[in-house]
Amino acid sequence: MEFRQLGSSDVQVPVVSFGAWAIGGWMWGGTDDAAAVRAIQQAIDAGITCIDTAAIYGMGHSERIVGQAIAGRREKVIIATKCGLRWDLDIDKDGWHTEKPDGTPVKVIRYLKADSIRYEVEQSLKRLNIDEIDLYQCHWPDPETPIQETMEALADLQRQGKIRAIGVSNFTVDMIRECLQHTTIASDQPLYNPLERDIEDGVLPFCVENNVGILAYSPIAQGLMTGKVTMDREFPEGDHRAQKPWFKPANRKRVLDMLEKVRPIAQDHGATLAQLTINWIISQEGITSALVGARTPEQAVENAKAAEFKLSETELATIRGHIEALGTPE
Repeated sequence: MEFRQLGSSDVQVPVVSFGAWAIGGWMWGGTDDAAAVRAIQQAIDAGITCIDTAAIYGMGHSERIVGQAIAGRREKVIIATKCGLRWDLDIDKDGWHTEKPDGTPVKVIRYLKADSIRYEVEQSLKRLNIDEIDLYQCHWPDPETPIQETMEALADLQRQGKIRAIGVSNFTVDMIRECLQHTTIASDQPLYNPLERDIEDGVLPFCVENNVGILAYSPIAQGLMTGKVTMDREFPEGDHRAQKPWFKPANRKRVLDMLEKVRPIAQDHGATLAQLTINWIISQEGITSALVGARTPEQAVENAKAAEFKLSETELATIRGHIEALGTPE
């Protein structure tokens, strides 16, 4: 497994990291906790030693599962988690209504006040059962809280030894620029996959220029780029993919047809379409690591093998050409 420095921090991460959203059992149609623990442990054994989770994933459930999985293995792993999405506050603030994994209705709000961050980090440390978080990230920007307040609170936690490095997620170029005025930002975590490449027009080049690492989330487009989400696929209640434009039948067919055009490249490397996609992502300039989920040990092993081959410049360009020919979802 190849490792890369995360921005200017002292944190090194594998080019393929474990994305722990789905194992929280929230918005992905449920989860199997025992299988999730085995998947994480198998991922670590295969070299995927960075686990990215968040407090909001299952309202603490994902962090608890990660904590169980890394027990006795703490020295082998980099733990990244996030703050700023609160489901447990009853305050007058805009948010969105959803459900906990057990069906209990809640309202989620973006909240990055200093006192909230200090509370959240303690809760995450307890759920993960660790003493220090390697990378602590603002999950989404909070437009009602000054960035300076948020960054100063995170810098203080860093000085206290509760977090090693500071990151953000889903921040714009202007937001990251302002963050850098107050503290060192190790990384940004944006949405990036072959079907959704908006960061190439701003965030990605800015981060390259300013030595901010990029942890790409949803690199296989929530499974669509694996070729396994076929036309007869139905999504269970609570699986948010059913509402995504690219998952609509007509668009799904276009993606499946495109994948058949790049399949020969995957076959030349003895790779699956998922592995080809992950490899294409980590081959893009400025990408530090791809965050890939796994529900089973077998999926974890498959993800790790995505880093075991190298695409040529011609192959990278050919894949991009087929992707760009898709255009936007209808």
